[in-house]
Amino acid sequence: MGIQSHHHENPSGRLFISILLNGLITLVEIVGGIFSNSLALISDAIHNLGDTLALILAWLANNFSGRKPDARRTFGYKRLEILSAFINASVLATISTYLIYEAILRFVHPEPVRSGLMFIIAGTGLVANLLSMLFLRGDSNKSLNIKAAYVHLLGDTLSSVAVIGGAIIIYYTKVLWIDPLLTLIISIVIIFQAYKILRESVDILMQSTPENINLDEIKIFLEKHPMIRNIHHVHCWQLQDQDILFEAHIETSKNMQLSESGALVVEIERQLRENFSITHTTLQIEYDVCEDKTMIRQPKNPIN
Repeated sequence: MGIQSHHHENPSGRLFISILLNGLITLVEIVGGIFSNSLALISDAIHNLGDTLALILAWLANNFSGRKPDARRTFGYKRLEILSAFINASVLATISTYLIYEAILRFVHPEPVRSGLMFIIAGTGLVANLLSMLFLRGDSNKSLNIKAAYVHLLGDTLSSVAVIGGAIIIYYTKVLWIDPLLTLIISIVIIFQAYKILRESVDILMQSTPENINLDEIKIFLEKHPMIRNIHHVHCWQLQDQDILFEAHIETSKNMQLSESGALVVEIERQLRENFSITHTTLQIEYDVCEDKTMIRQPKNPIN
């Protein structure tokens, strides 16, 4: 597989517009929920408030993650995007859990609402959320940070659709439990989406080997080289969702000169980049040095 290019337009401006839209609709839905006596609208407003905070975090991460590395943070600030995605997904799961709780309460204690006003306010929220999603759609596949914000907006859009549907049904049938039923279904879907982002961001923060990387395959591939006897003490992790880092000890088949080992390092880096999309490598060339030549080095005194 070939290495992919990740140069793309900075989405900061589109994120900022989405923040303004979601902040405005949050205020409108809170006021509308109070006047219409619609708990669904107020819950949707709380969801929008969480998403506004998530978008702010995404905007800050997007702007700060591009800062240049320095002596203290030699990798730069790229991992801010992953921290932001983790926080955003956590907030999303928490708010959705709260919505499930509120939905259960609405099943037990249904309350009459002004469904006409509920419909208008929810329709306004739907338009705002669709516009925000449109702004961020193209960038959601390029950054885990933007993806988390996009999923927030998707959840808001579905919530608005549910509130609109509930308002219509309540208006014509006076059946009040339809709205909490839709809220319950949507919240479960949102939690599932948040879980996937949480799992991916935690894997990156824990420096886990990326799911698309097979270390045994890399070891077998490199050890086919006539100048390589063994690959050991391997580490592979992601700096963020785009950069894959790899480090290892490379034992050569003979005692090489420095110029030869340098050429070997260049060749290995090229092969890792072209065949496994690894963007950054740190290789230690050696000849019969390490006693422990296992691929994954174990601590001498492991904690049970």
